[in-house]
Amino acid sequence: MSKIGDFIQQPAGYKAFVPGIFPPHDPIHWDDELILVLSDANLAIGRLKEIELTVPDVDFFIFMYVRKEAALSSQIEGTQATIIDLLKVEAKIGDEVPSDVDEISNYVAAMNHGIKRLKNLPLSLRLIRELHGTLLKGVHGENRSPGGFRKTQNWIGGASAASASFVPPPASEILRTMGDIEKFVHSQTHGLPALIKAGLIHAQFETVHPFLDGNGRIGRLLITFYLISENILSRPLLYLSDFFRSHRMDYYDKLNSYRLDGGVEGWLKFFLDGVKMVATDAADVAVAIMRLKDRDSKKVARFGRNAKTGLQLLERLYSMPVVDSKAVSRITGLSSKSTVNHLIEKFTASGILHEETGHKKNRRFVYREYLNKFNR
Repeated sequence: MSKIGDFIQQPAGYKAFVPGIFPPHDPIHWDDELILVLSDANLAIGRLKEIELTVPDVDFFIFMYVRKEAALSSQIEGTQATIIDLLKVEAKIGDEVPSDVDEISNYVAAMNHGIKRLKNLPLSLRLIRELHGTLLKGVHGENRSPGGFRKTQNWIGGASAASASFVPPPASEILRTMGDIEKFVHSQTHGLPALIKAGLIHAQFETVHPFLDGNGRIGRLLITFYLISENILSRPLLYLSDFFRSHRMDYYDKLNSYRLDGGVEGWLKFFLDGVKMVATDAADVAVAIMRLKDRDSKKVARFGRNAKTGLQLLERLYSMPVVDSKAVSRITGLSSKSTVNHLIEKFTASGILHEETGHKKNRRFVYREYLNKFNR
């Protein structure tokens, strides 16, 4: 594929990158390495889809996997809060958490909103703006045109556009360049495999950088939403934030190379390697969690008269793996403090829950082995 644009001198004295028609007319150079890595990525996606179809109760896995992605994607942008902080808030545990935990909550809300909207709205500029509005509602960046494309110049790195490491296209080019992306999403004329298109869509979106804030998070969400819209995935089971964060310098280098002549194939190989690694890991984690759930269900089934209530609590721990006694009371309906504490003691004695504070009061319990599956 030929280069996708040029750096154009702007009246203010800096050069901004202005993409040409997307995608360029020249085809991708399909060398053996690109074909092989695409094949490997498709196989990994196939295994992930098989897991989705064969593993019972996959919803709770998706519930936690979305939260892991929300935390990692937000942390890439500088958020200090973690998935544990989010889980504390959701469990209504009174521990002090960083104020920016709302940014993770908003990411989860944007993901859920997008999945719901895709049922009756195509992946479009309208949906992208809706996601952006949800992402920035009431958090840092809420004064930076949530839900609207930028009308001023932005830049990446540096104190100004003149000293930046990369300057996206000027605001006057946003509707044209984003319109090209939207057309490409729905075009059937290029004959490109869906994973290749997903990689190109993400890289082009990051190049255009159409918002004043939140571009990275929206760009990563687009990968998942595009694959769902193309029925490559039927559920939100693939997220690349962990891979991009772990290979941050390669990620930036490959994106910069993408914008220059000859860099598209290198970006796609990197992207497809990420798809393969993340899909393989997600499938492995799903299988490991099923085994863990089977093992711990057998433990709780031996709790005698507490077995029924214990199984009720265990089931809830897969979507609320951080609890205190008040949360356990709400989950089980038990009102007696001694009965609640007795049940918690059985969970800790069996090695399912672990007390994290070391205090005698205001104790917090974590389903540590379960959470560790998501933090490998």
